[in-house]
Amino acid sequence: MRAFHGQMSDNQPIRRSLAEKQKQLRDLRETLAAMKSHTAPTLRESVQKRIRQLEAELAAAPAMKTPAGKGRDTAGGARTPSYSPRRRPERG
Repeated sequence: MRAFHGQMSDNQPIRRSLAEKQKQLRDLRETLAAMKSHTAPTLRESVQKRIRQLEAELAAAPAMKTPAGKGRDTAGGARTPSYSPRRRPERG
């Protein structure tokens, strides 16, 4: 059975929002702090590696954001699409 595009089994990374990344970072830090002294070093290193990755992503996140309100709404408050709306095919 083949997977269709966008299906979870496509072996693609899960995209997370900024809030989800912050929550995951907190959880991983708590997990690292709760690890016992006899925990496998490879497990400890993998958690530390993921913490470093998340910290780097979160540090780069504000630079990726666009300035607030720039180019989003018109003066009247109505939102105009930057593309032409799709038309449904006529049935006949």
